[in-house]
Amino acid sequence: MTTDSASHTRPATAIDDAAEAYTAQLIELTPTLATMLGLPGHEQEYPDYSPAGGEQLAQLAQDTLATLDTLTPVDDVDHVTVAAMRERMGLEVDLHRSGWADANLNNIASPAQDIRAIIDLMPQNSATDFGHIAGRLANIPAALAGYKESLLAARERGQVAAARQVRTVVEQSTAYAGNEGFFATLASGARANGDELEQTLQAKLDAGATAARAAYQDLARFLEAELLPHAPEKDPVGRERYSLGSRTFLGAEVDLDETYAWGVHELARIIAAQEEVANTIKPGASIAEAKEILNNDPQRQLHGTEALQEWMQKLSDKAVSELVDVHFDIPEPMKRLECRIAPTQDGGIYYTGPSDDFERPGRMWWSVPPGEDQFTTWSETTTVFHEGVPGHHLQVATATFLRSSLNAWRRNICWVSGHGEGWALYAEKLMDELGYLSDPGDRMGMLDAQRMRAARVVFDIGVHLELEVPSEWGEGTWTADKGLEFLRSNLDISPGQLNFEFTRYLGWPGQAPSYKVGQRLWEEIRAELAEREGADFDLKSFHSRALGLGSLGLDVLKTALLG
Repeated sequence: MTTDSASHTRPATAIDDAAEAYTAQLIELTPTLATMLGLPGHEQEYPDYSPAGGEQLAQLAQDTLATLDTLTPVDDVDHVTVAAMRERMGLEVDLHRSGWADANLNNIASPAQDIRAIIDLMPQNSATDFGHIAGRLANIPAALAGYKESLLAARERGQVAAARQVRTVVEQSTAYAGNEGFFATLASGARANGDELEQTLQAKLDAGATAARAAYQDLARFLEAELLPHAPEKDPVGRERYSLGSRTFLGAEVDLDETYAWGVHELARIIAAQEEVANTIKPGASIAEAKEILNNDPQRQLHGTEALQEWMQKLSDKAVSELVDVHFDIPEPMKRLECRIAPTQDGGIYYTGPSDDFERPGRMWWSVPPGEDQFTTWSETTTVFHEGVPGHHLQVATATFLRSSLNAWRRNICWVSGHGEGWALYAEKLMDELGYLSDPGDRMGMLDAQRMRAARVVFDIGVHLELEVPSEWGEGTWTADKGLEFLRSNLDISPGQLNFEFTRYLGWPGQAPSYKVGQRLWEEIRAELAEREGADFDLKSFHSRALGLGSLGLDVLKTALLG
């Protein structure tokens, strides 16, 4: 399937209708999805984050699975849809039954962040836009109240996130609510088409911001008083919970012990490759010495976030213009990708997809920690390819574009980390394969990014399952403290970013390895298909076929491409 198929409408089937019905009901229960997709009608609403809301979502998944059991696929697209929905919804039901969905609290992907972050995707141009924002701000207290209900319900079952996560979210919530925090800055800086807001609207926005700030202050107090005393100091989650997380993020069941051993070997392989590159930068140089040379090269330095944003955009635009029609199908609406500095300072770089009509383009965001204003291009070139083209943007926007052949659930709702992040890492290696990282500094940066992801496999599985530390990295079993030193040795990032990543891995079990393990599975699929097709194998065709399927669990992807 290629993006050219968007011009050939495939008749909707009963299975497509079931997927569309599920999507419509999901948006009703999770109205922030409408904002993510750029759909009108739910601009001010939030989901019900209480246990009742979670029960409704689980029931919807169960009902949809029951409906699918009554339907018969009529073509290959249907077969993939059914397999993907059964895999995803089955896991959703399993997660709900585990009880841990109610206890969701970490430093990056829990309601504590999501409730605020959806504001980033709301237009801020007209008076109407700010009216919607004011209304959603006013609904934040109710959203956080429901979230607290879920945390309390989980607490009563003895399910509480680790104390490290609770303390971190207390800090984040306090920062959001501060006098110079997100909500205060949003309200004070509001401009509609460049002009100050009309007085009544500004008052409404100020009132919403005040309510949101108070609600986040209350969340911080609640977490300290009601959750922290019950939170375990121990970070590892154990094999049972970790296995569920791994399946959720991969869409595949892997042997965790074999994967851990592979991660140790892969990390060693990447370090050896870095040593070779270091020697080309300066004969006899260590990896650290080569990086120091790169860091001190004025031609590889960026000063300030404005320069960072401009550099990201220029590199992204270059990748689009040179890859289109050569290695990838990139239809016109997908050629627009905006690179932005995020309005928060939490750390991290991420991508948000386009609206369903492409009026809001795909965007790459860089959340810069406080005090950081020096950046090096050699270390981040591969990040732009990862988040943009041919990484996440090409992947997500392709699925969004295929409205004539894929149903809404396949295009916009289904997202599997191992598929998405695995593809993005595959894209990094691909750009090296295509010659875009021939500069030794840029290649060192790519290897550094790959090293980080391999180290995360070792850290995440090793710490959460409390496995034996590899002899080259220490002794005994893994602990969080040993893991931090290990990350410090393998992740060449700022102290603020390191702390963010360390806390993220501990609080989001199974997610971090999905990048490198996903890449492993993507590369295995490509290699097997290339061997099977021999001289007939075409890389561009493979990319189009694979991306044309949308995001899938990796077991479903393998079956769809290899049979």
